[in-house]
Amino acid sequence: MSRKSILTEYWEFLKYRKKFWLMPIVVILLFLGVLLVFANTSSTIAPFIYVLF
Repeated sequence: MSRKSILTEYWEFLKYRKKFWLMPIVVILLFLGVLLVFANTSSTIAPFIYVLF
């Protein structure tokens, strides 16, 4: 049994099930997660992130 990465399995799921509308949702959630990490760790970027919300 071969081991596949999560992204590879997710991409195969999207191709097989024709659920391409899920991709923008996942991309936005990942982007928001990265923003939250940067907001908590960097005091120089935080004021610019808070302006977006």
